[in-house]
Amino acid sequence: MHGTVTAEDGTRLFLRTMPARWRAEGLAAPEPFASQPDLRAIFCDGILCDGFIWKYLWSDVAEACDVAHWHYRGHGRSGTPVDSSRIDIPAHARDLMAVRKHLGDPPSVIFGHSMGTQVALETWHLFPERVRGLVLVCGSYGKVTHSFRGMPILDLLLPKVMDIVDKQPDLVRALWSRIPPEVALRAALLARDVDPENVRRDDLLPYLKHMTHVDFPMFLRMLRAAGDHSGEDYLAKVNVPVLIIAGEKDTFTPGSLSEHMAESIPGAELLTLKGGSHVAPIEQPELVRARVTSFLERVAAS
Repeated sequence: MHGTVTAEDGTRLFLRTMPARWRAEGLAAPEPFASQPDLRAIFCDGILCDGFIWKYLWSDVAEACDVAHWHYRGHGRSGTPVDSSRIDIPAHARDLMAVRKHLGDPPSVIFGHSMGTQVALETWHLFPERVRGLVLVCGSYGKVTHSFRGMPILDLLLPKVMDIVDKQPDLVRALWSRIPPEVALRAALLARDVDPENVRRDDLLPYLKHMTHVDFPMFLRMLRAAGDHSGEDYLAKVNVPVLIIAGEKDTFTPGSLSEHMAESIPGAELLTLKGGSHVAPIEQPELVRARVTSFLERVAAS
């Protein structure tokens, strides 16, 4: 089911939902979900994404509980931000709160991939009520522009790129929108930003097609805001079950960041996928599925 949610500033947010398959098919709920019939999994994307990373988990998680997925402002089928200044991590967390209210604010497990990890953590920080757990996938607690390829490359380049965009916005938009997805795929494979042994062309191309439809200047401002944000100060205070999934060869958010989160969050579980990249959930879906469904069962039973 598809619908829209109105954010605090009037921005239209796209939302899709699916009731748990056992409920949709009129079956009795499996234990331990019988005692938690309203448990909901809510998926939060990375920047420039509109859901490609959840291709396999969407159906897998729907075997256990209700699922929902939304698009960030300015992404996918959501509208352009009404307030152009509201593109930072707390703004996304507030948008997610609007989504939760629209759904009736059920007890929820928040999934976050890449920047969605920051959004999930900030959501727990600002609106912890009825957050039952967090699944943090190939992401960081913050300062993401500091860690690309293990160095502050983006911190150095971003101001220069933004200056060029400010001077020639139309030209940059035109160039950005014309990047051929196949060329971007070959570049990602050559740079080893994805695992060439496991990634499937048809799984990654939807992302490469979508990213060029996101307004490039807005993307840069959103990326800078994500680079300025950090939830490190409150990691030790997280008091819900947390599963952290990392790619061993993730060049965007190195596995060391996931290890730090696992060490800082009380009781957090860590799964490191050997050879996995930043898109590990579509490279090794079976391993991710097994760990996520086991985690959801424990959350539902707690």
